[in-house]
Amino acid sequence: MTETTGFLRDLVDQVRASDAYGQLDRFSDDHLLAPFVLTREDRRNIAANCDLEPATEARLRSFYQAVAAATERATGAFTTTILDLSHEGFGRVIIFAGRLVVVSEALRDVQRFGFDSLDRLSARGESLVTGATKVIEQYGEVARDDA
Repeated sequence: MTETTGFLRDLVDQVRASDAYGQLDRFSDDHLLAPFVLTREDRRNIAANCDLEPATEARLRSFYQAVAAATERATGAFTTTILDLSHEGFGRVIIFAGRLVVVSEALRDVQRFGFDSLDRLSARGESLVTGATKVIEQYGEVARDDA
């Protein structure tokens, strides 16, 4: 088991936070992160024309909530995540800081949501946090306006 740091720590914290009954407490961080890693072949074997599984939606939600939490910690600006998905795996995620949109992404084929490795997962999360942080630094007044 490796030490989980940076964005991966935020992601594990979000996964554990979604567990209302403490069932995940017995699992290691590596075990909780494993479903986020899918090889190309794994993704290819998942049908894109099927309904979105609740476990996949939960992983997607945890990922973007981890981005929001890390952004909030880095900037001190309160963040909110909105995830809107159809049962077919299409939708949008938006992360707000105050009245400012700091992340906005269209989502497609989220049935296949996953990364080639933990390094790529971490890099994507850190990239989103860095981008959101820059936007908040540039428009701090709007980001801290809750009116």
